[in-house]
Amino acid sequence: MTSTHLDPAITTTLRDAADRVRATSGARVGDMVEAALLRTLTDTITLGEDGSAFVITGDIPAMWLRDSTTQLTPYLRFLGSCPPLADLVAAVVRRQLACLDHDPYANAFNDGPTGAHYDPEDVCDDPHVWEQKYEIDSLAYPVTLAHTLWRATGRTDFLDERAHRVLRTIVDQLRTEQDHDASAYRFQRDTTIPTETLAREGRGTAVGRTGMTWSGFRPSDDACTYGYNVPANLFAAQALLAVADLAAGVLGDERLADDARTLSGELVTGVEQFGIVTEPGPSGDAPGVRTYAYEVDGLGGVLRMDDANTPSLLSLPLNAPDVLDAHVWRATREFVLSPANPYYMTGTAASGVGSPHTLPGRVWPIALAVEALTGTPEDRVRILDVLARTDGGTGRMHESFDASDPTAYSRPWFSWADSMFCEVALVVADETRA
Repeated sequence: MTSTHLDPAITTTLRDAADRVRATSGARVGDMVEAALLRTLTDTITLGEDGSAFVITGDIPAMWLRDSTTQLTPYLRFLGSCPPLADLVAAVVRRQLACLDHDPYANAFNDGPTGAHYDPEDVCDDPHVWEQKYEIDSLAYPVTLAHTLWRATGRTDFLDERAHRVLRTIVDQLRTEQDHDASAYRFQRDTTIPTETLAREGRGTAVGRTGMTWSGFRPSDDACTYGYNVPANLFAAQALLAVADLAAGVLGDERLADDARTLSGELVTGVEQFGIVTEPGPSGDAPGVRTYAYEVDGLGGVLRMDDANTPSLLSLPLNAPDVLDAHVWRATREFVLSPANPYYMTGTAASGVGSPHTLPGRVWPIALAVEALTGTPEDRVRILDVLARTDGGTGRMHESFDASDPTAYSRPWFSWADSMFCEVALVVADETRA
């Protein structure tokens, strides 16, 4: 593998974009955007001789299927106008599909059979796998990236026989996990941290059948409290529509397309029946407010919260625009961005969604970016300023920071957060110039 050297067309495209940000949001924000856009491509991506690209998260030397997609978010707008950038994204998609073909239950991979693991005594001893936490979004994100690339460019060279096989595997696996008791997947780690292992000898907490598909872990890599993660199910439903589009429009596989559409509908119905909760109205005869739960088990267990990592309840218009209930989501957004959400943090420097994955009182820049992108133009301008002011003096976004002290942060190099900051800045630039 060799480090990525950017085609001049890519650097020109990114510098022009940063100049537009400078013109609308100032020199410092524009400089931060240009540095982050270049850094992600040059320092996290390594090109392989097979035409694929391995993407690290930043300060962790492994490739997450989720992160390697979200890190590319701000570049997707340039796919049609910058062919070398489209080539780079296609290379990432090829590696993602190869990873899924190797182990569709794993969430993070090594650059070859290095034997590196999150935990040296991990339950999965596959030398290609960094960690085998099953997360629904690990299946959905690569699909949406492949679909976006195809739609933006019309190219199909990455949609080969392996891609066809992987899309079939994704549909079959999501269907298998509708009845998790019939699944062979287990994850059990010798640890005192409850979110790093699954209960019931690796099977996870008990669930009833709902029509939704089960997940062992959240997008935060923390174990689910209840096995049906609602935002992940809606994201999967959206991704299945992309599978159907690719199957019918490129692969000529109408059976796969029908299976994907049918399963998408089942997931949405499952969420509607089990994943929406009604809070009592202000008076006994007033109608209650319907919001999405974060997780349910189909047995009466309901978890009302939201997490910074996406797919989240807050991010649904970005991750699941065609399958969400807009009215329910608007009420859910009010809940998420309020003290009623146990992971909404407030401080003197910022207020926003955090995560049980990090220390109490920490706000996540990713969540601030999602709040901006799902809000109003005024929200985006305001939050872009908050993001730029809470970098802890480093010129970079971090995983999280103390809501009253941005110099206290986690993960000095978190490329996903950098990319989301860039996305907000680019949208602000587009809206300001419109």
